[in-house]
Amino acid sequence: MTVQNDQITEAAHGVLLTDVAASKVKSLLQQEGRDDLRLRVGVQPGGCSGLIYQLYFDERTLDGDAVRDFDGVGVVVDRMSAPYLEGATIDFADTIEKQGFTIDNPNAGSSCACGDSFS
Repeated sequence: MTVQNDQITEAAHGVLLTDVAASKVKSLLQQEGRDDLRLRVGVQPGGCSGLIYQLYFDERTLDGDAVRDFDGVGVVVDRMSAPYLEGATIDFADTIEKQGFTIDNPNAGSSCACGDSFS
């Protein structure tokens, strides 16, 4: 967050959420009966390639978080994860082969076969 003219503004990040993914997030939040949660996206050490993605709902906003709104869906990225996720696109696949959120990350030099981790 930054303070400008005594007003607090939240920093933005470079992660994109597709319309399909935003609709799925809204649907999940409605099922839970919660309108106070945001989708938190991050990376942490782990997985077979070095870094693993994290996607979960969070009601908190921490110091250094960057936030963007996608048609009423708040997406939060922490300060340490932001450089690894710059330009990444989160989508939702619902096919016979795969169902779930996907991340297309231009910063990933390589990823493991399962697609859950990258370096």
